Amino acid sequence: MSRSGSLFLTNIEPPNLIGQSEKIRDVCRRIGLVAPTDSTVLIQGESGTGKELVAQAIHFHSRRAHQPFIKVNCAALPENLIESEFFGHVRGAFTGAVRDRQGRFTQADGGTILLDEIGSLPLTSQAKLLRVLQEKEFEPLGASTTGRVDVRIIAADNGDLAQAHRVGIFREDLYYRLNVFPIVVPPLRERREDVPLLIEHFLQKYAHLRNDQVCRVSPEAAQAMIEHDWPGNIRELENAIQYAIIIEPTHELQAASLPLLMNGAHRREHEAHLPLREKLRGVEKQMLLEALARSHGVKMKAAELLGIHPKNLSQLLRKHQLC
Repeated sequence: MSRSGSLFLTNIEPPNLIGQSEKIRDVCRRIGLVAPTDSTVLIQGESGTGKELVAQAIHFHSRRAHQPFIKVNCAALPENLIESEFFGHVRGAFTGAVRDRQGRFTQADGGTILLDEIGSLPLTSQAKLLRVLQEKEFEPLGASTTGRVDVRIIAADNGDLAQAHRVGIFREDLYYRLNVFPIVVPPLRERREDVPLLIEHFLQKYAHLRNDQVCRVSPEAAQAMIEHDWPGNIRELENAIQYAIIIEPTHELQAASLPLLMNGAHRREHEAHLPLREKLRGVEKQMLLEALARSHGVKMKAAELLGIHPKNLSQLLRKHQLC
């Protein structure tokens, strides 16, 4: 299931993993190898690289595809509720437990459970999780009976779990139980050739934000996005394009409409060769666009942010063809 060298996966094949670089092709190959098996998978990569999408792709191509896919964000669980969230509890197990509750592992029975940000689990919870991986059994909190589940486990983290176990904050035995089949998702800066495909995808995805659709990207804007390092990875790129679509006054997305932190270096290099008048005009337009974005298009609020009279704002908007 490729299109232009890209992998597209989900319930009815909408796009998930988009790219044609060798690094993303390698991720896709590894998904294809491990998906038909029941092996435990450990996905590692920086925040925003698409680890959850990789997990979904593995589930979709497995024999469990029509069974539940349950995601658990381990970092978001209060420490005193982790056991209950994972394994459930019976009525009266603790104050506030007014009825029996299924845990996430029971909900995922027959399917796949994704343990995201697993490195954030405290050591006590790691020990209880290890038993599930080894024996496929657990006791709900407060219960006297043992439950069994048939669950495929996929773990994900944005840190280095090997280093975490070396310094004693992640159990070594749990690490090796999870690291049966590792997949490392590369950061966007290491696969810049995929940026144009991602731009096209997000441009189509957020076209609905504007009635007068932004249908293309200027060469300058495209180059700025290709050259940017994207510390927030694909999530940052997606947010940048969504922001730019909202504030772009034309049908072609311009570099000036991209967030400042993203295109600042590229724009400064370009503007170094402009006459002073053009530089000042560019700065003025950028300040107007930012004020409009921050005020969600409310001109009175935008004028207040700029410290000018609303009538002056209207004149400036006409001057820069922003109204």
